[in-house]
Amino acid sequence: MGNRPEPRVATNLLIRVWGMGADGKPFLQKAEARNISNQGARLSGIEHQLTPGDVIGVQLGDKKARYRVIWIIDAGHLLKIQAGVQLVDGQQCPWLDQLAQAETKPAPAETKPAPAADSPQNKRRFERLRIRFPLELRDNRATRMQTNVTDISGRGCYIETMLPLARGTELNISFWIESEKIDIQAVVRACDGGVGMGIEFTGMDLESQKRLQRYLEKQGHESESSTAPTGAS
Repeated sequence: MGNRPEPRVATNLLIRVWGMGADGKPFLQKAEARNISNQGARLSGIEHQLTPGDVIGVQLGDKKARYRVIWIIDAGHLLKIQAGVQLVDGQQCPWLDQLAQAETKPAPAETKPAPAADSPQNKRRFERLRIRFPLELRDNRATRMQTNVTDISGRGCYIETMLPLARGTELNISFWIESEKIDIQAVVRACDGGVGMGIEFTGMDLESQKRLQRYLEKQGHESESSTAPTGAS
């Protein structure tokens, strides 16, 4: 998939969802698919804890497909757990008919903005890296979101989500550097509806930012080494 936002349709489809919860027990339940596209959707009403990276089954009518969980939000009593999901490669989207019938309106074709933390004077010092990095966010309403960031530097990150938080929202963020858990303050600097949000790490001094950047670069190098093809014998 490219970086351009997909055309999405706001809807409320009654679906069935099944898979393995975070407690290791299988589940099967009814839920709702909202804000759908041919590659993903936002699911609401999930009653079982999931983790980014999990693969779940989704059924609409007699059509079934497997989806990978990209992000989750504990949205409270009414909406329960919401999850952003992406179609697994090789699967056929179960709501193609609904997409064909709806008048889709593409999201604005603008370049996804960088986090405000990556201002011109800091771009060279803190290069943004395209690696998978797990972290957890909490806002002042105690809403929790666990996700794997794929665009991050020592000063901030961009999180792809169909439900970005409002610009200026203050956050508490937790992540791990090796065996140490890091808890910092952050703030949403950019909000792109249906696409994502840019976040600045405000609770880190310069040395801590440099430490995180070194760790991210190390992770990136290790990832490249593990996926590099072996030479022919």
